[in-house]
Amino acid sequence: MRHFLEIADQFQLQGRAVDAQPHGGGHINDTFLVKTDTGSQYILQRINTGIFKDVDALMNNILLVTDFLKKKIAGAGGDPDRETLSVVPVKDGSALCRDGDDCWRVYPFIERAVTLQTCENQEQFEASAGAFGHFQKLLADFPAETLQETIPNFHNTKSRYRDFEAAVAGDVCGRAAGVQEEIAFVRARKDFASVLMDMQERGELPLRVTHNDTKLNNVLFDGETMRSLAVVDLDTVMPGLSVNDFGDSIRFGATYAAEDETDLEKVQFELSLFECYTRGFLGECGALLTENEKKMLPVGAIMMTFECGMRFLTDYLNGDTYFKIHRENHNLDRCRTQFKLVRDMEAAREQMDEAVRRYS
Repeated sequence: MRHFLEIADQFQLQGRAVDAQPHGGGHINDTFLVKTDTGSQYILQRINTGIFKDVDALMNNILLVTDFLKKKIAGAGGDPDRETLSVVPVKDGSALCRDGDDCWRVYPFIERAVTLQTCENQEQFEASAGAFGHFQKLLADFPAETLQETIPNFHNTKSRYRDFEAAVAGDVCGRAAGVQEEIAFVRARKDFASVLMDMQERGELPLRVTHNDTKLNNVLFDGETMRSLAVVDLDTVMPGLSVNDFGDSIRFGATYAAEDETDLEKVQFELSLFECYTRGFLGECGALLTENEKKMLPVGAIMMTFECGMRFLTDYLNGDTYFKIHRENHNLDRCRTQFKLVRDMEAAREQMDEAVRRYS
């Protein structure tokens, strides 16, 4: 803990860091809750530079977006300190503290706020939909061209498919023989993987400023009212497709099962959750979306679920080098939950289309 306290004290904190404990359950960065001798609390994060190769570009994106959001929030009479992240600078004024190969950053801890790993009721899920829809609306006039790609081809499903095939061909851990059913599942949807990217390349879907990791647990809720407060985890904010942002929320939230549930009988796509999320999302940003964007929202849901399952499978084949794992076959379990949801969504496609029409 001493080392973490020394790192934290490099930043412009209120007081001296006296405690640092692991915090949250993210797959990528290492996160700690830091307390100071004045009672202030902060989030200290070691950025995973194996995944985020250009941390300066990443932090520049975050600074640009949060500064823009703060002005929008203040202009609407909101509280910028609670409704978006704030970057705490290092004592020399920079956004990052470098310690050898490690890169660290700090945010103020937003008090009296909670995150949810799975939705407990439809109201919570609809509130998260409103949060991400509001995020899109606030950033509708942000100059997307000023942002850099923090992870190239992050939600380029065509590129992700090529990565998958390379992992199968390489089979560096000798695991491919044991997952032939999952490999066949992906290959049967090779053409589907290109649908959204092909539309974007033809100019049929616009690029927008998107979050690109719109899981339920990236929304902060007020601990008392359970109203959505802020969208967090902005590392992957960059130009992207609104339908993918919508779809990643459905992938993660339109089920009562955990992302790594091993009993697939418990993994079911909940159409009622899809409907309430669609209502909340379109209620906030439906007016700015094009007709093509609204029409393709169900495709975005299936695509992001398929892509995520494919990424879990790819990482499993490559030896679990990207996502943090906490048990043997963890990525394979995650993959299987996603593919079960894909099957469910494909079967419910007509009802999903109808829900979008209803709330458009």
